[in-house]
Amino acid sequence: MNDAHLHLLVNHFPIIGTIFGLGILITGMLLKNNSVKNTAYILFIVAAIFSAFSMGTGEGAEELVEDLPNIGKQIIHEHEEIAEKFAIIMYATGLLALLSLYTSITSHRLAKSISFITLALALLAAVFAKSVGTTGGEIRHTEIRANSSSISDENTTGKSIEKDED
Repeated sequence: MNDAHLHLLVNHFPIIGTIFGLGILITGMLLKNNSVKNTAYILFIVAAIFSAFSMGTGEGAEELVEDLPNIGKQIIHEHEEIAEKFAIIMYATGLLALLSLYTSITSHRLAKSISFITLALALLAAVFAKSVGTTGGEIRHTEIRANSSSISDENTTGKSIEKDED
């Protein structure tokens, strides 16, 4: 098992965990149910931990795929830049979720306020999760890239073909 394989194993949970956690947190807040909110906080904490694992395997994965056909350093660099921002947001979300979990369990007077701050940060994390997932997918899935038709033409003919848009 190499770093690319490990990266593929761990990189999905921060994205999916954030999205599920966000939905669960909103549900818990609407229902005013601390158990449901605590579940969301735990998901955010675990997603933050997986973000660290994903960042730790990303560099090794990059080294293995950057010179493959139709993969360049630019597309990987774009993914890496967004992933670094996402990881920072996830670390902050995980820490804030830990604080939210503590205040919820201890029935602290700031529990409700901190849960709203956690919600706001989780919303930001979900936006970045979408971007990091898309740019990561574009590395090997050329069909989802914005310029996928020119890549397809390049693959079939061996050279770039300009399409006439008339």
